[in-house]
Amino acid sequence: MKSLVWIAVAALACASFAQEASPAPEQAQTRRPRPSRPVARPPAPSAGGGSSGARPTTSGPSRPSRPSRPARRELIAQLTGAAADAPASQSPQSPKIDGATPIDAQSQDPSLWLGQGGVQAPAQPSTRSTATYERGERFLPKPGRGASGQSITTTIQTVCDVRGQEENDIFGIGLVTGLSGTGDSPNMTRQLVDNVLRVAGVRIDVNNLAPKNVAFVRVEAKLPPGIQAGRKIDVRVSTLGDCKSLQGGTLLFTELTDVNGVVYATCSGPVDVGGFLASGQGASVSKNHVTVGTIAGGGKVERAVPVEIVSDHGFIYLDLRPSQSSFTNLVRICEAVNDVYPQAAEAATDGRTVKVQVPTELPQHSHVAFLESILTLEITPQVQPYVVVNERTGTIVMGEGVRLRPGAVAMGNLTVSVAESPETSQPGPLSGGQTQQNPRTDIKVSEDSNGLVEIPGAVSLQEVVDVLNVLGLSPRELIMILDAMHQAGMLLAEVRRM
Repeated sequence: MKSLVWIAVAALACASFAQEASPAPEQAQTRRPRPSRPVARPPAPSAGGGSSGARPTTSGPSRPSRPSRPARRELIAQLTGAAADAPASQSPQSPKIDGATPIDAQSQDPSLWLGQGGVQAPAQPSTRSTATYERGERFLPKPGRGASGQSITTTIQTVCDVRGQEENDIFGIGLVTGLSGTGDSPNMTRQLVDNVLRVAGVRIDVNNLAPKNVAFVRVEAKLPPGIQAGRKIDVRVSTLGDCKSLQGGTLLFTELTDVNGVVYATCSGPVDVGGFLASGQGASVSKNHVTVGTIAGGGKVERAVPVEIVSDHGFIYLDLRPSQSSFTNLVRICEAVNDVYPQAAEAATDGRTVKVQVPTELPQHSHVAFLESILTLEITPQVQPYVVVNERTGTIVMGEGVRLRPGAVAMGNLTVSVAESPETSQPGPLSGGQTQQNPRTDIKVSEDSNGLVEIPGAVSLQEVVDVLNVLGLSPRELIMILDAMHQAGMLLAEVRRM
């Protein structure tokens, strides 16, 4: 029905165009008038007679005159309105859309066809990236209660280590199997799997091995001092390839060696990652670090490490720990030992070691008791003026001996926020243009206008804390201030970075 309407509209439009293209009235008068055509058809010839060959003429009524131009326009408008009001179920064609008008993705279908045969361009993205820097509320500390200002005593074993009682590191390379498709890519584990199969007497073409439930891992463990063969130790497993998770995996039999290649332990067993990983094509959720796991008691010591408390010359060596290494502590340890065992202890020439002479008449089975009696002696260690900072985590730790000299500090915070929001420019339909990506960058710079702040001197840890809190800085900013104060000589302490 609608097709017939459109055909009628087209016919009327052609007739109107032909009338508009007719010559002027003056020229039309000079032309010979056309004879009127007959309206009635000639009668059919009879069955027995033939035609005479002459064109029959009729004197029937002439052709009716055409409607005027306003009437034709009104008729076209009526037909067009009727076609627009027709139900969609009766229309085999798609509605006409203006190519210059963009389509709203929320109200219309972007896949509609244009009247010219092109496809409407999809809606362009309007979202933008943002970068914001925010500072939390200022921390208001409360003074604590403790033994500030009082001398603290401790035992010798808290400030020094016995030489020969160190832990030994062993390591190895192994395979974790039984993973649920979260293992390494086949190119990394193919050769190792082939080696394991060859040991078991199974030979398979390497190119046919494509496991995804196997991970290439490094296994590490520590041998405590004096541990004997047959004892159990804990091992740590960490991935070396592109493994996603060790959850549910089992470590195959692995040998652990030292730097010289001597096997000191073996390990195997299920890996405990202490978390989980669940992922799909568009989202994932994880808990803790799932590419590193432990095996509690999974290692077995195969070879004992020889340990001797007393050296061949009959000395016990006490090495000061780095955080307690000072000449004052060295002298105080020697004095405490000599008070119990006269002339038994002396300071080594390196300034970090105490040499204790074992009595010659003391039997060998009493050497441990002799050492224990020395380590339980109490001393008053020297206060170490250390400031330990960690820029990665924003951690600051100060010792009791930290002091401050008077001075002035100014901190100008400069914050730069950069946001990249590239936009895709897509040309209109049938325009002949090309799709391209245009960069869009938003930069925001803010700087604080702070003046100099006078800092008084501080002779105790509480005063140092109160003075530094006046600045109102974050831990990361305070780390930079402490470093600058140390270089200027205002901070009377040693700054150590983790």
